Amino acid sequence: MKSLSLGFRKLRVVDIVVLGIFMSLLLILGRFTVGVQAWRLSFGFVVTAIASMLYGPLWSSTIAALTDIIGTLMSGSVYFPGFTISAILGAAIYGYFFYGKPISWKRVIIAQLIIAVIVNTVLNTYWLTILYKTPFWTFLPARALKELVMTPIQMAILYYTLNSQTMGNIYNRLFN
Repeated sequence: MKSLSLGFRKLRVVDIVVLGIFMSLLLILGRFTVGVQAWRLSFGFVVTAIASMLYGPLWSSTIAALTDIIGTLMSGSVYFPGFTISAILGAAIYGYFFYGKPISWKRVIIAQLIIAVIVNTVLNTYWLTILYKTPFWTFLPARALKELVMTPIQMAILYYTLNSQTMGNIYNRLFN
């Protein structure tokens, strides 16, 4: 059976299918959020973390970038490359901390804190200031407060999801 390389870890046909399913899930979950406009929680981060755990930072970053671009085009919004960079960085951070390593509270907390502070609070706020031509400090307090509240919730969701028996079964079926 031939596999696709492209400089990354070689993928089998089943891996391409699974990555496609992850992309579909990211597109769907990106549309469904919990909360109000400023305090939205989407569960796409779970799919990104699972893809990162199973396929590593390169492949998860690739699907995160493609999904961001496709999702923006599907929504009819104006495409802004900064958010694609944020999606790539988030997936790469998850991949660095989770790929081929045991999922511990320490790894989940550090990965999620880096994403919350650097990607979500600083970078995404910066992208919004560029997009809306507004001072950085205008968006920062509300976004920082949101991350302060949501990050512990995301940490718990990630830890228990990635350590679930279901994830173990999925991993065994894909790679054993």
